[in-house]
Amino acid sequence: MPELHFSLRWPDGSFSRCYSPSSTLRQHFSAGEVYPLSEFVTRCREAFHLASERVRARYGFACSSAVAQLQEIETTAARFADLPGAHVTVINFEPPA
Repeated sequence: MPELHFSLRWPDGSFSRCYSPSSTLRQHFSAGEVYPLSEFVTRCREAFHLASERVRARYGFACSSAVAQLQEIETTAARFADLPGAHVTVINFEPPA
């Protein structure tokens, strides 16, 4: 299963490097795109759920790393929930497509 890392820029200009056990995140996000915060979190929930289910289908158990990464993203996003116009930029995916 092709895992990947991806980089984000948060509304305050800080960066995160994130992990997904599956390349399904490429179906939900595009490198270089800017997403409104709430849309970004919603898409993350969908994407990480699918990634975890792909792991379950292949190995018989959900991916705890996908769940942990989603929780980290949700925790960081919550810091900006009251910031008008907050957005997140998906900088890139590693390895490149």
